[in-house]
Amino acid sequence: MLTIGDFASLGRVSVRMLRHYDSIGLLPPAAVDPHSGYRYYTAAQLGRLNRVIALKDLGLTLVQVRAILDDTVDLVELRGMLRLRRAQLAAQLAADTARLSSVEARLRMIETEGRMTSQDVVLKQVPPIRVAALSAVARSYEPADIGPVLTPLYPELFRRLEAAGFTPGGPALAWYDQAADGDGVVVHAGVGVEGSLDAVGDVAVVELPAITAVTTIHHGSMDTADRSMQVLARWIEEHDWRTDGYARELYLEYWPEEADKGVTELQLPVRRA
Repeated sequence: MLTIGDFASLGRVSVRMLRHYDSIGLLPPAAVDPHSGYRYYTAAQLGRLNRVIALKDLGLTLVQVRAILDDTVDLVELRGMLRLRRAQLAAQLAADTARLSSVEARLRMIETEGRMTSQDVVLKQVPPIRVAALSAVARSYEPADIGPVLTPLYPELFRRLEAAGFTPGGPALAWYDQAADGDGVVVHAGVGVEGSLDAVGDVAVVELPAITAVTTIHHGSMDTADRSMQVLARWIEEHDWRTDGYARELYLEYWPEEADKGVTELQLPVRRA
């Protein structure tokens, strides 16, 4: 027989955790001293302890772990538990990957602060444009939230236009609006159309109004667009203008599979201070 301390050391868990497992009936000791109440375990019980730890590491609750080890969960239920956990881990991984990309973008911005930039900034009048567009809602204006919502809209937009027998007449673009309920950002993916069409198949056609905008050309993935937005921010501050909404993105060269080759004109609406 092994003392609870020795068993805890061999199983790489705490004595407190073993007492908790005993209290919920997950791993009772092999024997308890009737006088001292001291718990004793057998080496054979390490197998059950290892299974407890392995199943717990999968994210299962202790109630689920006990049901599995006591054979009260059938194969179908176990498969369902594991599939649900797999989906949760995949979602968490995707969120963490997006968060990491955002952190890396912020670090790049910090590292380039104070450096001279060769990016030109142009103040100009952007004429109205008619576009066929699809829309969706993102949680925020952060690149990590915008990208996964915006990117899938373009293939779907082009698929619908092709099904309607329509060939786009201009570059793709994106623009953004605050959601009506104030919770999130409405993301619009569009492409220019000519004429006075109100719709192309089941795709709505809208007219974007003319704007006064400060613009710059951004090279590379939109995940790094914050650097170019920082250039625009400095120009606005130095010339005493104010922003007047979210930036539009005009994709002069669009590479869905090779984002680093992209060339985008950022158009940030402004007004006089």
